Amino acid sequence: MYAVIETGGKQYKADKGALLKVERLDTERGKTVELDKVLLLHDGEKVTIGRPVVEGAKVIGEVVRQARAAKVMIYKYKPRKHSATLRGHRQYYTQLKILDVITGK
Repeated sequence: MYAVIETGGKQYKADKGALLKVERLDTERGKTVELDKVLLLHDGEKVTIGRPVVEGAKVIGEVVRQARAAKVMIYKYKPRKHSATLRGHRQYYTQLKILDVITGK
C-alpha cells in the first residue's frame, strides 16, 4: 500500500517504512506528523484518485531529523561585461519516517 501526498508544494510517494526528505515542517524531532493532503491511494488492487484529495485518508510520519541539504552553487557570468556573481544556497528539509498509511474507510 502506498499513497501520493503533497507537502510544501511538492508531491511524494509514501510507503510504510519509507524515509522521505520533505520541505521543512515546523515540528520537533521525535514528534509525529499527520499529512492529510493525500492525492492518490493504492491498496494493492484498487487505486483511488482524489478530487483534489482522497476523503478521510492520511499518512502518519515521525520526524527523524531537521537539517539542511548540500550547498548548491549558483554562478552567473556575463561575457564582455567583466561581470560574474557567485552565490550559494542550502535548503532546509525535514526527514520523515512513514509509520502508517490510513485509507479512511
